[in-house]
Amino acid sequence: MKISKFDIADYLDSNEMIAAYLNEILENGTDEDVVVAIGHVAKAIGMSKIAEETGLSRPSLYKALSDGAKPQFATIMKVLKAIGGQIQVTPIS
Repeated sequence: MKISKFDIADYLDSNEMIAAYLNEILENGTDEDVVVAIGHVAKAIGMSKIAEETGLSRPSLYKALSDGAKPQFATIMKVLKAIGGQIQVTPIS
C-alpha cells in the first residue's frame, strides 16, 4: 500500500474553495498561517503563472511564502491580486 503526503494545494481547485480556505485562515489563523496559506493557493494555481503575473521569480515566491517567512506587504498584495483575491475589512461585532 502506497501512502502519499497530504497537500492542501491538490484540493484548492475552484475560486470558491480558494476563497473559503483563505477566509478560514484569515479568521482563525496566525499571520504566519496566512502567509503559508497564500503559498498553498499560489502552488495550486501554478507558481510559474503567479511569478509571471507578479514580476517576481519562482524561487523568491517559494521563499516569501514559506513557513517562517516574513514577506513584505507589497509582495502579499501582488500575490493576492495574481490569485484573484483582495483584502476586505468588515466590522467585528
